[in-house]
Amino acid sequence: MMRPSIRWMLGVALVALLQGCATVANPDPRDPLESINRTVFGFNDAVDRAVLKPVATAYVNTVPAFGRKGIKNFFANLDDVWSTVNNALQLRGQAFGDSLGRVMINSTLGLGGLVDVASDLNIEKHPANFNITLGRWGVGAGPYVVLPLLGPYTLREVGALPIDNRGNLVNQLGDEATRTGLTVVDLVDTRAGFLGAEDVVSGAALDRYSFTRDAYLQRQRYQVYDGNPPEEEPSEP
Repeated sequence: MMRPSIRWMLGVALVALLQGCATVANPDPRDPLESINRTVFGFNDAVDRAVLKPVATAYVNTVPAFGRKGIKNFFANLDDVWSTVNNALQLRGQAFGDSLGRVMINSTLGLGGLVDVASDLNIEKHPANFNITLGRWGVGAGPYVVLPLLGPYTLREVGALPIDNRGNLVNQLGDEATRTGLTVVDLVDTRAGFLGAEDVVSGAALDRYSFTRDAYLQRQRYQVYDGNPPEEEPSEP
């Protein structure tokens, strides 16, 4: 996942919201910006095919599997640190304890997070960020938006991004070159993880935009409701 600067993120979000007057026939109520979102989706797809996918493919072909596994574990351990904070904010005792335990074990016995010892010990992972925290405390997701280069979000996520950005330990590094390098590696590794899934999406979906949107929003609800969302879509505040 790409972690943008706060200034860039807010600027792009503002542009997307200012263009909210664009409409389509019979719009999905969750996606009032569908016209502009589809345009941005097409732009992002073109950039992905031209740049990100080739780089991710080269990464997979060049870096051995054990190396990629270590990189993925390292960034997952950093994510667990922020999950620990947010599970505490959500007053989820078991999730907080598991997340804290994962960080302590993987940061020590796991050689700084390169080895996922906690999973081998069956300590469950509980991903959480400030967006999910807001959702658990009743803040509605808001409309679906697709941001240039960054991809799909909900308005609630956009609002939570400045705090989630601060919670990313990579962004707290003082050396800009190291910070940028780690961000790029994280982005490439994340993109590489989707190389196998995109063929399934292309083969299953007549409309890739709608398929991606529906899958994304469903995943959001599952995260907020801990895998047990209500049958009816809750009304937005």
